[in-house]
Amino acid sequence: MSTRGNIATGVGLCFLVAVLEGFDIQAMGVAAPRIAPQFGLDAQQMGWVFSISNIGLVIGASLGGWLADRSGRKPVLLAAVALFGCFTVSTALAGNYNALLAMRFCAGLGFGAALPNMMAIAAEIGRPEKAASTAAAMFCGMPFGGGLAALTTQVLPADFDWRTLFLIGGTLPILLIPALLRWMPETLVRGASTRREGTSVFHALLGEGRAIPTLLLWVAFFPTLLILYLFLNWLPTLVIAKGLERAVAPQASLAFNFGSVAGALLCGWLVDRFRFRWPLTLAYAFLIATLVMLSASNGHAMLIALSAAVGFCLLGANYALYGVAPAYYPLAIRGTGSGASIAVGRVGSIVGPLLAGMLIRGGTSAAGVVQYMIPFAAVSCVAVFALSFRSTASERERTSAP
Repeated sequence: MSTRGNIATGVGLCFLVAVLEGFDIQAMGVAAPRIAPQFGLDAQQMGWVFSISNIGLVIGASLGGWLADRSGRKPVLLAAVALFGCFTVSTALAGNYNALLAMRFCAGLGFGAALPNMMAIAAEIGRPEKAASTAAAMFCGMPFGGGLAALTTQVLPADFDWRTLFLIGGTLPILLIPALLRWMPETLVRGASTRREGTSVFHALLGEGRAIPTLLLWVAFFPTLLILYLFLNWLPTLVIAKGLERAVAPQASLAFNFGSVAGALLCGWLVDRFRFRWPLTLAYAFLIATLVMLSASNGHAMLIALSAAVGFCLLGANYALYGVAPAYYPLAIRGTGSGASIAVGRVGSIVGPLLAGMLIRGGTSAAGVVQYMIPFAAVSCVAVFALSFRSTASERERTSAP
């Protein structure tokens, strides 16, 4: 369906979009210790600052996937990038708590609308047997961008203004739009197989044998994103709570994000090579073990190493799952199916930061917060293992063919 040049171009451009999303999301985490005292915010209010963009993301993912199945991947992706770029810049201009919440919510709408399109593009742009690797190559841009955000804090002056991060993070997506307009390929090819305008969202997600795979995907994504966004937003704060200096906190975020890149690429390759049952099940099992060790660790070097290990396992599993999920939906409803999985997962991304804020406000230690994540990782592990026994859309079509 796509030429080699289109594959490389599409993957490269989506990678850059993911880098910029990751930069912005991590920017809030590393800026949090500076934002909270400036606005006089407590832990619960900071939990809302972290989560409000994910509320927008849930809405954006649901609408973005649905729109992309009707108008194409490219126009929706362009609009999404413009939206999160503009409102990331606006975040730097927020003068109070309510304005900060509003800007983060609107930026989240753009983040959400972009993600199901990128998942669908990953499934459609290359060979099916390389779907997980393609998705991992695209989405590892997010932890790479997050690492860049943490790295930026290390090269800026010690007393830098937190708004600088959002000015950088918002300007770059806007500058990327002309390249997307010129070179981004459209992967949704209209034809008889894609003309299903009468298909309801309910039928798309739960009809024709898709109910159990859809529910298992939701059960896998929800805890995964809960853990992920708790760490993305609260890891620097948790490191400081363990007694380390503030200057060390961005190093943990840096290790988490760059460890994630390695995990995403390796997990994607393993899933394409051996299918996803054992690579993803083992990734979640190792995540559980790593969380246990992280909760008990207090040393500088060990905290940095374990932060990288958590990122390696967590994002490796998550981004490989991004490549697996679209395979359970036919082309005509792939954006809808992918968008629903992201939306449910992003409910977890809302709950995670809020849960951490409530736990910390209630007196729970940093170790206790990490320990609360272990059962969530176990739920994802079981769901992924069960999902591996369900047929994909192409497998169902082959078995039903005369």
